[in-house]
Amino acid sequence: EHSMSMQTPAERRLCRLSNHLAQGNAPVSVNTAADNLKYTLPGGCFTMQERLFFEENGYIVIRGLYGLDDLEHYRKRFQELCDGTIDRPMTMTVMRDVTLAKSGKLKQGESNITKIQDFQDDEVLFQYVQDPRILQYVQNFTGPNIAAVHTMLINKPPDPGAGTSRHPMHQDLYYFPFRPAQRIVASWTAMQHIDRANGCLVVIPGTHKLPMRPHGYPNWEGGANAMYHGIQDMAPEELDKRVHLVMEPGDTVFFHPLLIHGSGTNTTTGFRKSISSHYADTNSYYVDVTDTPQKTIADEVEQQAIKRLGMKLEFADVWKMKSRLVQGVTGPLLAEVVLK
Repeated sequence: EHSMSMQTPAERRLCRLSNHLAQGNAPVSVNTAADNLKYTLPGGCFTMQERLFFEENGYIVIRGLYGLDDLEHYRKRFQELCDGTIDRPMTMTVMRDVTLAKSGKLKQGESNITKIQDFQDDEVLFQYVQDPRILQYVQNFTGPNIAAVHTMLINKPPDPGAGTSRHPMHQDLYYFPFRPAQRIVASWTAMQHIDRANGCLVVIPGTHKLPMRPHGYPNWEGGANAMYHGIQDMAPEELDKRVHLVMEPGDTVFFHPLLIHGSGTNTTTGFRKSISSHYADTNSYYVDVTDTPQKTIADEVEQQAIKRLGMKLEFADVWKMKSRLVQGVTGPLLAEVVLK
């Protein structure tokens, strides 16, 4: 069992208050000279036990980080965006299930949309990203200068029968042209009870210590959703080590970008909702992915930019446009896009 007891809500509030009093609003330097841990930084709200758990496993679940009122606030905003009662920011990406799209059975509103990505310009949903309750943990990974680099609200649909509600096992770093990996972290918050029946997250503990693997579209009979690339050479013995993360509303998992993870088929009749953000140190730097396994996704992302925006953008430029400062001072990660 890869779970552990976490701080109580009262302990988290006390920790947040002490951090605020110590730091104020100014960015701070983090001294890691006397700390031998690779994947987390000292000075935040994780206990040493929690830090060691993350070092070994590459993820950690914080129970009850958000309340039901917070989650309802985000659910209502998602509903408004789906219904078209408010304008969507032009930078927002709306995704639909590939099987439903091919069948011509797309419906109106929420049941038509399986995910919205890039909500960095929606001030209501971005409150999730900026919430001090989550940032007190994020800075354990990124340090004090934090950018949001990828935002999502996932509305996993009841599977139409082709298995396309699954998300293949993958590593998030495959999608990111910036480093270092240990200063990037994902937060993923359950908006309702999530278990194996409605397609919970699945992780393989310890795989964050391994290199990036080759990815591509899975060879599924019903096809796969756009950009849902998966690891191509997963061995059965690796899959035997999967851990299914059963979560209650407000539970939040933080995980490393090299951790192998995915999610299962939603076999229920309802949609399964979660909200998520990836964060990175603003001092992160961009890398050339030309001769790497990331070239495949880079080409696809650049083609999508031409299709959606009508302009040629480099892979790194697309990520600059997705990213937004959350806390502290800016850095190379948030450099302005120079159009050619």
